[in-house]
Amino acid sequence: MIRSVVIGCGSYTPAKAMKNAEFEEFLETSDEWIVQRTGIEQRHIAAEGETTADLAEHAARAALENAGIGVDGIDLIILATSTPDNTFPATAVEVQHRLGMKHGAAFDTQAVCSGFVFAMTTADQYIRSGQAKRIFVIGAETFSRILDWKDRTTCVLFGDGAGAVILEAKEGAGTSEDQGILTCQIRSDGSHKDKLYVDGGPSSTQTTGFLRMEGKEVFRHAVGMITDVIIAAYGATGLNSDDLDWFVPHQANKRIIDASAKKLRIAPEKVVITVQKHGNTSAASIPLALDVALKDGRVKRGDVVMLEAMGGGFTWGSVLLRW
Repeated sequence: MIRSVVIGCGSYTPAKAMKNAEFEEFLETSDEWIVQRTGIEQRHIAAEGETTADLAEHAARAALENAGIGVDGIDLIILATSTPDNTFPATAVEVQHRLGMKHGAAFDTQAVCSGFVFAMTTADQYIRSGQAKRIFVIGAETFSRILDWKDRTTCVLFGDGAGAVILEAKEGAGTSEDQGILTCQIRSDGSHKDKLYVDGGPSSTQTTGFLRMEGKEVFRHAVGMITDVIIAAYGATGLNSDDLDWFVPHQANKRIIDASAKKLRIAPEKVVITVQKHGNTSAASIPLALDVALKDGRVKRGDVVMLEAMGGGFTWGSVLLRW
C-alpha cells in the first residue's frame, strides 16, 4: 500500500522572545506563577508587519532545504492556521506564490490547535488515493494578533511560529513496520465551542475579535480527549505505549502534557516538550517541536512517533507514524 513518509522538516520563530517577566510590567502576574501553572518561560512574538505567511514561508524553505528538493517536486500545500493573513484568499496560496510554485494547488485548513493533525490527515488521504506524490503540510500562527493583552488568563499562554513537513508517497507492506503514517484519528464536538473561541469574525461582528477561554474546562476535557485518539491509534495498528520512541504532543500546557503521558503510561523520557520555549503556538506547535527533536538528534529514521493535539471546537486528533 502507499504510505505518507516525512522526507523534510523545518521551522521558524520570530526574532523577539518575550520572557514572562515582561508581563509583570502591565499585568498582575509573575514569572513564577506562569511557570508553575503552564511550564512556559517565554514565547516568540511576530514583529510589526510580520505575518503568518512570512513565518510559513521561512518554515517551508527550511523544510525544502532539509529534504534536499526544490518546489517543483511539490504537488500540494496544506496550511493549517487560525490566524490567516486575510479573510481570503487562503494564506497557503500566498506561500505558494512566494515559493515560485505555479503548479498544483494550495489551501488552508482550520481546526485551531489540532490544525496540523487535521492537515496531516488530509494530506495522507491525498497521497493514499494517488492524487498527490509530495505535499507540504504547514502549521503557522500569529496568535499575538488575537490576544487581549489585558486578560492574564490567556495572553501569557500563546506565541507565534511556524513549522512544516514534506510528505512523500512511498510503497509499504501495509503493516505497522512500514515507514510513514500508520494511522490518523480525528474528532470534533461543537457543543464545547464556547469554552475556547474568538469573539469576532467577518459574518458575526465584522471584527477580528479576541481569544477567550475557560481554562479549567479545557483542562478538564483535554486529557480524556487526548487519551481517546491515542488509544484509537493503538487499536488501528496493534501498537502500544511501549512501542513508542517519541510522544510529540501539542504544546499547550506542561501540566496537560504530563497528565496525558502519565495516564497513557508513556515514559517521561519519551516526551518531547518545547512549551517552555515557544508557549502555545496552536497549529504550529507540533511541527515546531518535531523540528527541535530532529535537530538535537532525538528523532531518527525508523522511530515510532505519536503526534496529538486538542483545540477549540473542540477538535482533537492523533497521527501515529514511523519516521
